[in-house]
Amino acid sequence: MPGYKLATYQSAQGPRAGAVIDDKVHDIAALTGRANYVSVQDVLSDWDNAHRALDAASKAPKGEGQPLKAVKLLAPIALPGTIYCAGANYQDHAEEMWKASGQPPQPDPHELGLKPWFFIKSSHAVTDPDATVQISKYSKKMDWEIELVVVIGRKARDLTLDNALSCVAGYTVGNDLSARDLGFRPQLPETSPFRADWIRHKSFDGSAPLGPWITPAAYISNPSNLAMKLWVNDTLKQNSNSGRMIFTIAEQIAHLSSGITLYPGDLIMTGTPAGVGAGKGEFLKAGDRVKAEIAEIGSITNTMA
Repeated sequence: MPGYKLATYQSAQGPRAGAVIDDKVHDIAALTGRANYVSVQDVLSDWDNAHRALDAASKAPKGEGQPLKAVKLLAPIALPGTIYCAGANYQDHAEEMWKASGQPPQPDPHELGLKPWFFIKSSHAVTDPDATVQISKYSKKMDWEIELVVVIGRKARDLTLDNALSCVAGYTVGNDLSARDLGFRPQLPETSPFRADWIRHKSFDGSAPLGPWITPAAYISNPSNLAMKLWVNDTLKQNSNSGRMIFTIAEQIAHLSSGITLYPGDLIMTGTPAGVGAGKGEFLKAGDRVKAEIAEIGSITNTMA
């Protein structure tokens, strides 16, 4: 792949911002000569200048760097500003969930005049590539959801469909782990407006595996045409493409920014396609290994415990 990938790696001094170039990890502060680029958040907060410097440095990097295989990568952003998560944003996934709940298919939300809708995950839900996620004491119906994650690199408000992608620094891989048995309070009737419990369902510790790095938007050929695959124990469960979103990335950003200021370091998890466990009554158990992969970005693997 051209250029560099933006990562967080574990150093002797603690987590540091790194640039992955030709299977080597370079400390970004040393590579660019900018001592203030300690974390990926520091880089994103100065994205235009940082990207120019890193893109230039990637063509003839100074120093040897460390072999990628010898470096421990952490989640690229350990504590994002806000994690916005698009719900029901792939038609095939919406259909499998309607079927699982015994409901008839609904029309395309565009036909109903609807806009994208979101929930929020805690920034503390983020966990690292190769991390173990404790699920057995928390949920008996833990599900997987591969997602293309948008990383914001420029402060933005009131963007249009035409300029929505201008605030995007890059993209990474996410897994929106979901505790299906904790999404509702069973003591309340289905008609109650207080029945849903999105925090227990979606925002528990470890529920947002992220990584392995951020691929800058400048190096992504078309974010609306990226192959997405997820395996559980080497069995392919999700096999789709980001082009199957109901609301495009531009639509999501334009809608969010119409009422909310987006900041560098914010994330948008853009929805998951069909193939989740709830559609077939299959759920994760201790010992399962989940691998999520998106073309032109990379893959992350996590073990359940």
